[in-house]
Amino acid sequence: MKTNLLAVTLLLSSSASFMTQADTILHAFNWKYSEVKEKAQEITQLGYKKVLVSPAYKSTGDAWWARYQPQDYRVIDNPLGDTDDFKQMIAALKDNGVDTYADIVFNHMANEASQRSDLNFPGSKILSQYSQQSEKYQSITVFGDLSQNLFTASDFHPAGCIGDYTNVWEVQNKRLCGGNGDPGLPDLTDNSWVVSQQQAYLKALKTMGVKGFRVDAAKHMTMSHINKVFTPEIKSGTHVFGEIIANGGRGHVDYDRFLAPYLQQTDHGAYDFPLFSQIRKAFAFGGTMKHLVDPGAFGQALPNHRAITFSVTHDIPLNTGFRNQILNETDEKLANAYIFGRDGGVPLVYSDHNESNDNGRWQDLYKRSDIKGMIKFHNATQGRGMKVVNSDDCFILFKREHLGVVGINKCDQGKDVWVNTAVDNLYWHRNYRDTLSNDVQRVSSQWHKFYLPARSARMWLME
Repeated sequence: MKTNLLAVTLLLSSSASFMTQADTILHAFNWKYSEVKEKAQEITQLGYKKVLVSPAYKSTGDAWWARYQPQDYRVIDNPLGDTDDFKQMIAALKDNGVDTYADIVFNHMANEASQRSDLNFPGSKILSQYSQQSEKYQSITVFGDLSQNLFTASDFHPAGCIGDYTNVWEVQNKRLCGGNGDPGLPDLTDNSWVVSQQQAYLKALKTMGVKGFRVDAAKHMTMSHINKVFTPEIKSGTHVFGEIIANGGRGHVDYDRFLAPYLQQTDHGAYDFPLFSQIRKAFAFGGTMKHLVDPGAFGQALPNHRAITFSVTHDIPLNTGFRNQILNETDEKLANAYIFGRDGGVPLVYSDHNESNDNGRWQDLYKRSDIKGMIKFHNATQGRGMKVVNSDDCFILFKREHLGVVGINKCDQGKDVWVNTAVDNLYWHRNYRDTLSNDVQRVSSQWHKFYLPARSARMWLME
């Protein structure tokens, strides 16, 4: 018994350590695997350590959302590329010191009710395709026997749409539906066959070199299902984090009923939606930057080693129900400075191909100059302690030990912030250069004034 407890302790410590070490993630949303491969060197030069790519399995249709409707785990074959493309991408990223993270969808399969009435996946049409092009599909098989269906009707919950999104049982046992008579996405059970096939898929991706898994729609899976699939063997050496959308932290129904149990019953990371809610409050009209001083102390941010931090995720601009959470463009830049400047969490940068039709707002965001400067600051101060020096309704100024100072001013007038450099341990006779504007502060006395321009952020890094 002592040996087993020790093994569990070591496993949990290893998992927590891996999440702590994980660094900035580029969410290459809906990028072709070949595109990621071609940009591997650029990605590492920009300072990224991980790339999260869109779901890799059999799926059809050109729309981005089609990637979230799996037809078959056993082959990678979709408009973003096939198994060979996926392997080449992993190799190119690895050669440049960057890990590949895979987005996985285990809650449901594709909604194909308009094409057929059965729940056989991938179904007779695709099985026939496999048979007619056997050489091609055998060469890109990830695991399993392509002559048989992967799932049948017995592997799904009974049909029925979620009606109450605060009801845990409904959310985790019924279907995500689109309304107007849509029968929804067939919802998988956690029977032994489903679990074994999902495990086989994860093991195959790990064998290819995948180092992390984003669990899509984790809110809609039972904790039993998640823990059955993610065994200690599968989690070993990987960074696992779930997407559980919540509109707040402790005390909010989404957090208390879904995110808190997930954190309590798994050792996985998660998107820090509580922190995102605090960020939106801070930047809202009449909000105060004091919301960002220590949100974790009040249950309004996840523990540092488990948090995936962000200013936007793909669901926010791409789904009508979440678009009200899009920050003002300037506020989003300031929020990014906070996310990259603070101690704790793994920052995620969402970069698309304008799938949301927002005038290319997030297109090529990954290489925008301000993001590049923020990553530089983040990488240089990784693991260094954080202390908030001063704040009010308009601004927050904090430091990362003696190495860096971050100032964010959301208001329309500039701010002078005086800092006692002796108390706050900033080095004298050293330059602190802003990674965003190239402004230089020469600290040479006990009291130093940091000026924060209106609607701007500064991330001064010691030279």
